[in-house]
Amino acid sequence: MTSAHTPSSAYHELRAIFTRLSRFGHLSAIAGWDMQTMMPPGGNRARSEALAELSVLQHQILTAEKTGHLFERAQQETLDGFDQANLLEMRRQYDNAVLVPESLVEAKSLAGARCEHAWRSQRPANDWEGFSENLREVVKLTRQEAQIRAEAAGSSRYDALLNLYEPGMRGSDIDRIFGDLKTWLPDLLQKVVARQAQEPCLVPEGPFKVDAQRQLGLNVMKLLGFNFDGGRVDVSAHPFCGGVPEDVRITTRYNEKEFHTALLGIIHETGHARYEQNLPRDWLGQPVAQARSTAIHESQSLLFEMQLARGSDFLKILRPLIIKQFGEQPALEESNFIRLNQRVKPGLIRVDADEVSYPAHVILRYEIEKALVEGNIEVEDIPALWNEKMRDYLGLDTVGNYRNGCMQDIHWTDGAFGYFPTYTLGAMYAAQLFHSVREALPSLSNDIAEGNLNPLFHWLKQNIWHHGSRFSTDALITKATGEALNPRYFRQHLENRYL
Repeated sequence: MTSAHTPSSAYHELRAIFTRLSRFGHLSAIAGWDMQTMMPPGGNRARSEALAELSVLQHQILTAEKTGHLFERAQQETLDGFDQANLLEMRRQYDNAVLVPESLVEAKSLAGARCEHAWRSQRPANDWEGFSENLREVVKLTRQEAQIRAEAAGSSRYDALLNLYEPGMRGSDIDRIFGDLKTWLPDLLQKVVARQAQEPCLVPEGPFKVDAQRQLGLNVMKLLGFNFDGGRVDVSAHPFCGGVPEDVRITTRYNEKEFHTALLGIIHETGHARYEQNLPRDWLGQPVAQARSTAIHESQSLLFEMQLARGSDFLKILRPLIIKQFGEQPALEESNFIRLNQRVKPGLIRVDADEVSYPAHVILRYEIEKALVEGNIEVEDIPALWNEKMRDYLGLDTVGNYRNGCMQDIHWTDGAFGYFPTYTLGAMYAAQLFHSVREALPSLSNDIAEGNLNPLFHWLKQNIWHHGSRFSTDALITKATGEALNPRYFRQHLENRYL
């Protein structure tokens, strides 16, 4: 057999192709970041067309006949460790891409860019009618893609899309996990809200100047180990983490009436960024060096935001940073500050939700998007269904309030159906990982309270970050925690913290 490392090997040629794809992906990521942060509105059409052209070019390179032949040869070569895992990830990306015609790739990219750009002004205007017109085209194209993938995989449409974000996961798995969650979460939520009603909690009084909030965010990012030589923070309509591992771009949004939304957004996105910045550096540009899955990515951001940043130990070191920017006030007294950050209060906005009510937001979106992709409902059915589920799960009303109801998220605008379940899967992985960290590091609470986060980051680096996509999700979590996903750690975490 030919050695995988000789220049003539098929695997070596595939590595060169995927390096090229990675470089185009780099340009696409930065152009996409600019589109959401810096680009003037008049540039949208030209940028959308340029990004669509780039996505078509990447699709052509990946699905070329030559690439298929190289896989046939590479599979006969001797590969070890990361090389073998890299070939498997290459093949997974190829198999996913080769199913979809170039024309659909381009059409979906253009429709998504058009829908997302219009959403930025339609959401503040509460313009459901205008938004739904663009969304219908996105849904139509997404269904076409889902149908093609489903026929190839012998699965449902929704499972075919879910597999793009969470390889190996099926809708039946989500139904089982979320079905169990729905048996105990409403009761827990009710108990926590009733208990906290007996505990008064002062809210910080503003205004909180944007410059001071920005400096606070930078200080917290530094505390959390963000590498500013390889990334930056900016402002966008919806917080996100983008860019590439060598140049990670995170965003937040500011409101001078309160600082918690921007700060928690930064902490969440910094969790994503630390994962990206610590992927296996020697393999960057290859599929094996990419994040394992969307749920694993979300587990890192939610571990930072929920497990770590809402914990009493971390809040004690966060409080002085906040006081430094905004000064002392009664609401920032330590016990009140901790109560404030562990307050459970069902609200309309997912990204502002506490960790007890958050899964209800995800379940609602999962149930709607699954029915939409499968063709059981249409776009015009979304508002009424949204309100019905919001009432059932959180006791809140969204009739006529599209802005803070079914138009609040960015995911559906570009056809990211199958993404939402990964948030709650990520919260479950985060709870399981943090439980294992505590067992591995008995002094973790003291370390955090003293501002020493390095032991936590070292554990995450060794057990999650440095592996990239070398292992399947189940294998990765089992290696890190001793078992595959077990939702009981999430329940245990919520009960311990809130009851």
